[in-house]
Amino acid sequence: MIDYAKIELHAGNGGDGAVAFRREKYEPTGGPAGGDGGDGANIYIKATNSLSTLEEYRYKSKYRAENGENGMGKKRFGKKGEDLVLYVPVGTIIREVSSNTIIKDLKKNGEQFLIAKGGRGGKGNVHYKTSTRQAPRFAQKGRKGQSIEVSLELKILADVGLVGLPNVGKSTLISVITKAKPKIANYHFTTLDPNLGVVKVDKERSFIVADIPGLIEGANEGQGLGHDFLKHIQRCKILIHLVDISGLEGRNPIEDFKLINKELKLYDEKLSDKYQIVALNKSDLDYNENYKKFENEFKDKYKIFKISAATTQGIKELIDEVTKVLSKIDEEKYTLDEEINESYLQNYYNKNMENGNLEFYKEEGIYVCTGYRIDKLLERVNLDDYDSRMYFEKKLRDMGVFDKFLEMGIEEGDSVAIGDIVFDYYE
Repeated sequence: MIDYAKIELHAGNGGDGAVAFRREKYEPTGGPAGGDGGDGANIYIKATNSLSTLEEYRYKSKYRAENGENGMGKKRFGKKGEDLVLYVPVGTIIREVSSNTIIKDLKKNGEQFLIAKGGRGGKGNVHYKTSTRQAPRFAQKGRKGQSIEVSLELKILADVGLVGLPNVGKSTLISVITKAKPKIANYHFTTLDPNLGVVKVDKERSFIVADIPGLIEGANEGQGLGHDFLKHIQRCKILIHLVDISGLEGRNPIEDFKLINKELKLYDEKLSDKYQIVALNKSDLDYNENYKKFENEFKDKYKIFKISAATTQGIKELIDEVTKVLSKIDEEKYTLDEEINESYLQNYYNKNMENGNLEFYKEEGIYVCTGYRIDKLLERVNLDDYDSRMYFEKKLRDMGVFDKFLEMGIEEGDSVAIGDIVFDYYE
């Protein structure tokens, strides 16, 4: 089972605006006619129940969305890039790699999340015509799309998790109570992937069971299958702790039970709070009355059932108890949610854009400054208002925009393009 992947995402770049002029026979005055570039495509991640692993991302790690088309003459706009949607199983956690911060936990079928936004298309020269500049030969370049490296981690969403040592009969039990067909054999680690099955209680009630591969001592430190599957237990509402009560392999059922609970607690303290139902399997082979010893030890803390997955003895009583507990359980308490940093992604992109500094260049005699901070500044000012214009000029000076232009050789009367506006420079 592939339940982890690391991928790079690059949203589409915006198309460049066009420099063009009308030259039709019956348009003697002509004029600028360069259209805008199309916006770059966004990247979304969407959860679906139709997938159960992250297999698709095992062999491909880089994804690029479409760029927007460049603008064209006759005021024709470039086409917007087609958004890219990446599908993942329900229960997938998205982390930003460098900080290991969880930015999204996709727990619902159809839930969609914007992970990288495409760059905005550049303005064509049709936008820069003024009373003193009738034939502008300047158009805005398209912006780059956002990029991010994330890890995808799948944690199974199930109502009930089957836990226990290897070879205690978890695969046999899930095959009996559901239509799942796991590989079953009498040796350790038969199950190498979690198996999911649906238990149909009646026409209206059902629940999902996950057979978690057998744990061993040291699992919390990565021994055996270790962390690979302990994480899946975190999402289960309740646990059925399966114990081989027969003792035929020379093990002590009481010590086995304590061992697994110790591993769960060491991996995540909150797992010890999960509601557990104890199922003593292979009870038809209990020749040493291990059941009585086990019951005396734990009856005050756990609901205990004698079962035999092989003969189906006690299975109905176990299912009835699970159904009753699930109907009353507080999901918020027992379904462990991840700690998600809701504002991290916005801050991540803002920081990247700010740290990337502003972009300066000279084109067709016009000094140009573009960048995220310029866009945000233009959103806050009203250039028809005197005080707002003074604030705008002060912020440009604080950003070092004019100092940079002076380094580039700007002189009084030269044209300046800041974002979507063009004006003449005077000290």
